[in-house]
Amino acid sequence: MTKAIEAALFLHLLGVAVWIGGMVFAHFCLRPALGDLAPQLRLPLWEAVFARFFNWVAGAVIVILLTGGFLLAQFGGGHAAWPLHAMAGLGIVMMLIFGHIRFGVFPRIRRAVQAQNWPDGARAVGTVRRLVVVNLVLGIVTIGTAVLSRGF
Repeated sequence: MTKAIEAALFLHLLGVAVWIGGMVFAHFCLRPALGDLAPQLRLPLWEAVFARFFNWVAGAVIVILLTGGFLLAQFGGGHAAWPLHAMAGLGIVMMLIFGHIRFGVFPRIRRAVQAQNWPDGARAVGTVRRLVVVNLVLGIVTIGTAVLSRGF
């Protein structure tokens, strides 16, 4: 394996760790811990957390796209083994879901917090939660595909 491939794989996995790890933390640790807070406290906190986390995810997505494209090209491009195409396809779906969360749902949370419209904000946070669960499942399937297909 060349140094360029090793570096790309390291950066790719680092991006995946930031994204998946952040979703695991937010869903399984932060969300339950915030459950006892009143909406007037909880929703502004979610807004602040999402604003920071989504910047990290956006950076991770860029790194994952660039390194994934490079790695796919190095391992055969269009003629690469099916698991590489499966990972790429799942990753693209995850990125589209993230784009919807970031540019579709998150602005609703922002507007709700600014207007102190707690029911609308709570509904938008619930939408984020459901989409994060979908992305977590897709991420786990993608990681599983990577690990279980090493012989291809």
